[in-house]
Amino acid sequence: MPKKIAVVFGGVSNENEISVVTGTMAINILKNGGYEVIPFFISQNGTCRTGGGLSEIANFKAGKFAAFPRAIMADGGVYTLNKRGKLKKFDKVDCAINCCHGGAAEGGAVCGLCAVAGIPLASAGIFESSAFIDKYLTKLVLSALGVKTIKYAYVKSLEQLDSCGDIPQFPVIVKPVNLGSSIGVERADDETQLKEAVACGLTYDSAVIIEKYVENRREINCAAYRAGGEVIASECEEPLAKGDVFSYEEKYEGGVKSVFPADIPLHISQLIKKTTAEVYSKLNARGIVRFDYILDGDEVYVSEINTVPGSLSYYLLSGGFKDFKRVLDGVIAQAEEDFKAFKSKKLLHTGILENLSSNACKTGRK
Repeated sequence: MPKKIAVVFGGVSNENEISVVTGTMAINILKNGGYEVIPFFISQNGTCRTGGGLSEIANFKAGKFAAFPRAIMADGGVYTLNKRGKLKKFDKVDCAINCCHGGAAEGGAVCGLCAVAGIPLASAGIFESSAFIDKYLTKLVLSALGVKTIKYAYVKSLEQLDSCGDIPQFPVIVKPVNLGSSIGVERADDETQLKEAVACGLTYDSAVIIEKYVENRREINCAAYRAGGEVIASECEEPLAKGDVFSYEEKYEGGVKSVFPADIPLHISQLIKKTTAEVYSKLNARGIVRFDYILDGDEVYVSEINTVPGSLSYYLLSGGFKDFKRVLDGVIAQAEEDFKAFKSKKLLHTGILENLSSNACKTGRK
């Protein structure tokens, strides 16, 4: 029998629609590759739905997805509910893949849901997901690993901005700490623009990162995944922005032009691939993760780390959709192997409750 794979996508996030693109792509690649796929869509209001028709982008236009049945992930699989909210069907799941961009779903919530539900997850784990969704925590983790990042300041309010002594010299780039897809990202060349950019960023998020803008920068991407116990890093790619930063429209409507493999010196390419593989390995990461770098001459800085990259970076890791199925096979097999190893560990039952009086929680006495 074919393996059943739950593809989790959507989420309570500004990037929900982009996640639909990634999720439906993964669903169709897996279906065409012989898997039985259970779509598990999370809407922006947090309602979860399932159904085979959720493999089609057309069913997400004009809110058509709301016609599909609600779903719950628990007990090692996905429950489908009827219109009255009663359990209608249960599908045991062999593995899940997280295709949610942004928000709690990318930031560790889907990892936790799968862990509690007892489902192997072929995506990044709880720690790296929750750390790398936050650009500030990303800086702290990378600093602890001795990896270079660009000078920055962390600001949570306009009032803090006025007293912050760590602001880099202009020009700077302002980024909401937890958002992706270039949402709320602005360049500032003076104090007035900086305050406007910070105010804009804080309408989307609870804090912003203010980074030194590298005038002659080159942006380089490199993805990695683990399969068969080995970490595989992709060749480097150089996306080409039309302006100072990649806009949301440029990324998802007009398409970003890129050079792949990137036309950079061999020693730079080797350093980027080595750094990607080492950080991935040191954090014991899983799933497909994309590392975004900034080059300033021969200086190499890690900019961001995406634990659920757009379209899962198939364009970096394969020659196309058919070839990408091989990568998905690898991360699924790795997830099942890791889960089996985890389940083999001893789980203690201490018997402590047997020694407590039945009213201990009421009296405070043992």
